This record gives sequence, C-alpha cells and structure tokens, in this order.
Amino acid sequence: MAKKTLLFMVLFVSVVFLVNIQGACFAQPTDDTGINKRDQSKEELTAEQQGGTKQDLAITQQIRRAIVKNKSLSTYAHNVKIITVGGMVTLKGPVRSTEEKRTIEGIAAQVVGNDKIKSEIDIAP
Repeated sequence: MAKKTLLFMVLFVSVVFLVNIQGACFAQPTDDTGINKRDQSKEELTAEQQGGTKQDLAITQQIRRAIVKNKSLSTYAHNVKIITVGGMVTLKGPVRSTEEKRTIEGIAAQVVGNDKIKSEIDIAP
C-alpha cells in the first residue's frame, strides 16, 4: 500500500510540475499580437497571398536569405514578413529599432529597387 501511495504522490507532483511549466509558457502573449491585428482586415496583404511565379518566389527568397545572413539583426528582424506579388515587395512586422527597419528596407531595395517596396515595418516597444 505504501508503494502505491508513494507512486501516486510522485505522479501527482510530476503532473503539477508539468502543468506549471506549460502554463508559464503560454501565459505570456506574443509581443506582436497587437501589431498583427491589422492583418485580419481583408484589404491587408498577408503571407498567404505571396505570388507563386518563379520571379516572385526568387525575390522573396533572395531578400530572406540576405536578412537572415545579417547577424546584427534581431530575431524580430529575421522574422519580418516578406510578401512579393508581381515584383512588388511588401515588408511587414515588428523590428527592434529604426536602424533595423532601414537595414531591411535597404536589403529589399538592393534586390528590387526602392520603387517596388511597400514597408509596413513597425518598431516594437
């Protein structure tokens, strides 16, 4: 009987511990939740609308690679949304600073030129 009680206590403590860890992970909201609310509008371009042509995909890939390769950028900057449709590039999402915003816009401009970029990048608090 003592073994069953001990086993039950160990199991109970383990479950409580796991629930607390899982709860802590989910308790913190994502920093960009408020910023991304605008994407719920039907008028807003989303990643699902990425152009499927070889040219659009190549442009997005080239910009993404250059951004990720730049180790001075934050994780926020590395995760900016890049949406290319008909050669036009839309950049969306939060970054940590004005410098990061300019860097990403500059990378995109090197690929497609300034006149083909729409920047909706926000500076995260």
